[in-house]
Amino acid sequence: MLNPLALLMPALIPSWNFFDVIAPSPRIEYALRPSSAVPEDGWREFRPRPERLTVAERLRRLVWNPRWNETLFLVSCAERLIQAPTDHSQDEIFARLAADLSAEAGLTGNEPWLSFRLVFVSREGQELQREVLFQSAPRRLAGGLVP
Repeated sequence: MLNPLALLMPALIPSWNFFDVIAPSPRIEYALRPSSAVPEDGWREFRPRPERLTVAERLRRLVWNPRWNETLFLVSCAERLIQAPTDHSQDEIFARLAADLSAEAGLTGNEPWLSFRLVFVSREGQELQREVLFQSAPRRLAGGLVP
């Protein structure tokens, strides 16, 4: 029988060659509008990271953090959308955006059109550069669900 430790080590210590490419991660921004016109401004970051976390929050997140897991899924959908656009990736992002926004109390009936874009942020010297690589066509929100 092979050494059991040799079989277990790759599962315990991940390979640093796991990622093919290390690149900026896309940020998802959304805009709500009263019409189907493509938005020019008013973009808001979707699920921004908190500025500070207490030690207790950090420890709890090590064990239980379903919201962050879903956010990582959205990042992978966004990356796929850049590399090989599919309706599935767009639909998943729209569905998660609509679910979060309908759960917020600030949504009114005056802004029924939802659009999102994918922004890559990179550092050039001392400045942050923002590049929009994808912008969706607006979709109508209907009862919190995107058709």
